[in-house]
Amino acid sequence: MERSSAVRGHGGTDGMTASEPLTARAGTAALDDHGVVAALGGLVDGTGYWSGKGALAGIERTGRYLAGRGEQGEEPGRAGEGSWSRFIGRIGAVALRAAVEPTRDERRRRLLALLEIWADSPFADPRARIRTGLVRMAEGGPEAVRDERGAAVAVGWAPGGLRKFVDLRAGEADPPGLGTVEEVTDVPRGGWGDAGQVRRLVDLVRERGPVPWDLDAVAGLRDGTGMGRAAASLALAGMVSGGYLPHLDDRERRIHRLKVAEIEDGVREPGRTSPLDRLDLMAAVLPEDPAELWEPQGMRAVAERIAHAWRERYGRRTVVPERTFGTVIELNPSRLSAGRFCAAFTDHASIRGLGSDLDTWIRNSDFRPFPTAAGEWDLLDFEDTLRAVVPNLFRVYAELPAGDPVRAGAPGLVRALRERLNHPGLLLDAGNLSRTVGDGVADVRDRFGSRPYAGPEPLDVANVDDGLTVVVDGGVDRTGTRFRPKLYFRPAFYGDDERSRTLLEARAGSRYDPDVELVEWLRGPVCERIVERIGDPALPPGTYETNPVFSAPDVLGRAARGLGVDEDAAALYLQLLTLYAPSDRNVRTWNGWKAPRHREAADVLVEHGLAVEDRRARAGRRLFLPGEWIHAGKPYQPMEAWKAELLGLERSYNGRLENPPPLPTRTLPELFARAWELVEGGRGPSV
Repeated sequence: MERSSAVRGHGGTDGMTASEPLTARAGTAALDDHGVVAALGGLVDGTGYWSGKGALAGIERTGRYLAGRGEQGEEPGRAGEGSWSRFIGRIGAVALRAAVEPTRDERRRRLLALLEIWADSPFADPRARIRTGLVRMAEGGPEAVRDERGAAVAVGWAPGGLRKFVDLRAGEADPPGLGTVEEVTDVPRGGWGDAGQVRRLVDLVRERGPVPWDLDAVAGLRDGTGMGRAAASLALAGMVSGGYLPHLDDRERRIHRLKVAEIEDGVREPGRTSPLDRLDLMAAVLPEDPAELWEPQGMRAVAERIAHAWRERYGRRTVVPERTFGTVIELNPSRLSAGRFCAAFTDHASIRGLGSDLDTWIRNSDFRPFPTAAGEWDLLDFEDTLRAVVPNLFRVYAELPAGDPVRAGAPGLVRALRERLNHPGLLLDAGNLSRTVGDGVADVRDRFGSRPYAGPEPLDVANVDDGLTVVVDGGVDRTGTRFRPKLYFRPAFYGDDERSRTLLEARAGSRYDPDVELVEWLRGPVCERIVERIGDPALPPGTYETNPVFSAPDVLGRAARGLGVDEDAAALYLQLLTLYAPSDRNVRTWNGWKAPRHREAADVLVEHGLAVEDRRARAGRRLFLPGEWIHAGKPYQPMEAWKAELLGLERSYNGRLENPPPLPTRTLPELFARAWELVEGGRGPSV
């Protein structure tokens, strides 16, 4: 029977320094540096904690200590902030990433080293009775304990003064403890990743090289889930993440066949899933015999298993055309990935917060009260959808063809959003209280009354509620700075009445708190006319509203006659006058033109002095309206000053177009008609 032992958190191990990580494996120490976090990016948290040496060695020593194989007095050590402990029972994502071709060699070496360590540890033993959890430790208490009942090791930090721990039970009794256990969970068992499987995968990668990439498997995963091609490619490489942007070099991008913008979009696909969710998703996708990965259909079988796991968790989305995905990526709906944006239109009932009414309430926090809902992410997902969809609805209507599933889904999505907004239990953000109105609730009681907000819990700060608007004082942060008072409103009661006018007068009016404007526009006549245009069968399938040949033939005829040019040149001129991003590629797509036809129309406009040829940054075209050009920073679009004024775009303080575009005030036929009216009246673009 082993004698009880403990390792103190403040002590060191004789003969071991931070620059000499103790490891049983020759060559591992050379890999044991900040490169480990890049190899595990998106699977671990607290990446700053992984920047030093010793991560792989820390995992190895922890496994040895738990198994009772460590040297006398050996300190288990640390590996990052302990999130690696999630890998226990879920090592599949790490193994898949280590095996596939896109992973660069310097990362693969570290992943294989980790897998070797894993295979020799109790973490890969399906019989080991391991738990993970949170413990409240006494100050100065031991960071590792071991006796005949088993062992426990503190592996990292957690909020609230808690520590993450891993323990292993040797018999029936509970293992020795590190303090008061606040949360504990048995690790999953029975899935992929026992010691034999892990060792075999490592040996095969070293013998045969990485598993060749299979673009057909990527396509199968895309079709089996409805996610975008970029997200599918990254998932198949074990790189499912929730916003972590991996640095892929030119070789990796070539293998994936992805552009930078596609990668940036693909990593946002999982949305607000936790790392644990993503590890669970990938835990059982590898074959029982890893050698099957190198078979001709090996990666396609992996793709099928990922797709099955994805559908079980998130359902299957409507598969949309690749061209639609590309268009949406260009829209850059920053709150949503292209896949989630498209799903809001095609499968809106499956989006959290969109399928049923949301009951929300205001709760306290360390900084200031904020609205929440029963579903952990329901309100946030609803707000993300509202704030991504409404500003981009016009371009979905304009830049996707008739019959496209995303465009065709817009009327249903608008109805669903309006239904949710009509629910009396929904509260949304109305921005900060204007400084011209006051600095706190005490200053606005004459406007909003004195009735306090009645929610499930009393608020910690002063507040009033007039039935439409809730005003809450701001809290104080750690530096002593007080937040501005916040306004929240119930869209079900917002309209043309005195309370609504009071709300508008009290708001600071920032476009970065846009929910009031979004609600107004979504219920307004312009949105209704756009929905009617989408539902109008007069636009032939496959054609675009951006082409005035189909959407505004009367205006096109007047323009052709007034300019003395043919129909092609008149159509191109109207597009230059009105459209947000009439790049050469977009114009050819919208008009169904090949390059020579486009060139001929452009030459006519240049010959008539209606346009000029030039090269300008981020324009994607060579033909421009005469007059001033306004630059813009990403993600905003540079354009002619005349058109910016027509569309209502405001310049920022530096004269560039770096403010969010306003919500549209016209449909495309109306916009074509207004632009031509200005030209006919002598107020068109001029040098």
